[in-house]
Amino acid sequence: MNKAWRSRNHPAYWAFIVHRLSGLLLVLFLPFHFWALGRALHGAAAMDGFLRWTDQPLVKFAELGLVVLLGAHFTGGVRLLMLEFLDWREWQKALLAVATVVTVAIGIVFLVHVA
Repeated sequence: MNKAWRSRNHPAYWAFIVHRLSGLLLVLFLPFHFWALGRALHGAAAMDGFLRWTDQPLVKFAELGLVVLLGAHFTGGVRLLMLEFLDWREWQKALLAVATVVTVAIGIVFLVHVA
């Protein structure tokens, strides 16, 4: 197995991928978010119609995905800041595990409160 393949199997590489993908997906979500907020500018009826649409199960599931993406991006960013500014290099794998657990916990808490 060559060195490049081993580095791609490292937990830090997957944390890098998750952090970048969550950031990209959140950026893609932003225009839709601004559009949804803009519904309020078209009056209460437009906003109420949009809010009724958001009660669909598929939209609720997408909200769960959004919350997990936010949690993944947040915990990945905090992990990077800790690695950058604190001298805890030997704790890198533990920080990855903590970031993963916090991300999953955020999703579960959201799911429990939505259901």
